[in-house]
Amino acid sequence: MNEYYTYITCNSSKFTFYIGVTNNLNKRLSQHYEDSIKEKKSFAGKYNCYNLIYFEVFQNVDQAIAREKQLKKWSRAKKENLIRLKNPNLEFLSL
Repeated sequence: MNEYYTYITCNSSKFTFYIGVTNNLNKRLSQHYEDSIKEKKSFAGKYNCYNLIYFEVFQNVDQAIAREKQLKKWSRAKKENLIRLKNPNLEFLSL
């Protein structure tokens, strides 16, 4: 059974959030980190958003994508409130 993740990463100061979808969270986080060191072409790379602070798991890719789109429309305050429900201190998560 496949798993898909809608996730939020941030930079070390927790100032900038990045929201994405993947079916391999560890690999995707590594890609964000590599992009921040090397090319800095993507948003996550340019703003060093490779620290995981929140994720949700879905069995259906369409649900994960829909959730990503929903979260991207939210205000920063609403996103922070969501994150704090599972991660009250906005700690960096490790897998």
